[in-house]
Amino acid sequence: MAALLTAAAAIWAVIILIAPVALHRPSTAGAGTLVYAAASRICHQRTERSFAIGGVQMPVCARCSGLYLAGAAGALIVWFRRVPRSILHTRTLLLVAALPTAATFALELLGIMPFSNTARALAAIPLGASAGWVFVGMLRYDARFDGNQIFNR
Repeated sequence: MAALLTAAAAIWAVIILIAPVALHRPSTAGAGTLVYAAASRICHQRTERSFAIGGVQMPVCARCSGLYLAGAAGALIVWFRRVPRSILHTRTLLLVAALPTAATFALELLGIMPFSNTARALAAIPLGASAGWVFVGMLRYDARFDGNQIFNR
């Protein structure tokens, strides 16, 4: 299951990067359109908040791009590095990793400070990478709850 999740995350990361190019090729335009339709279910796809590749808006916004690309990287990295051994450490990691995304979101929502697409994507990287790392790690390692220990290897 861990390998499947890792493959899915990596494939999705590639798909969101090549979808803009796919729209301009008659042989792949249908597939590209399908990607944008699927992505519209999980992202607002606002033009001003999205990166463009070759002059074409990506199927997800900058923040989602950072989350998905970093999530795929985190899922791949866990195959070479173990996740923290205690449930407290994984929860703390995810909480701390979410702070940059939460801060940029809140500051924009409150009208205190606008952020560029690059800043939104960069702020999402810690959360995406940590989530990918922890979720695949939980699947990859025998996740038996034993008091405060969730990984017994």
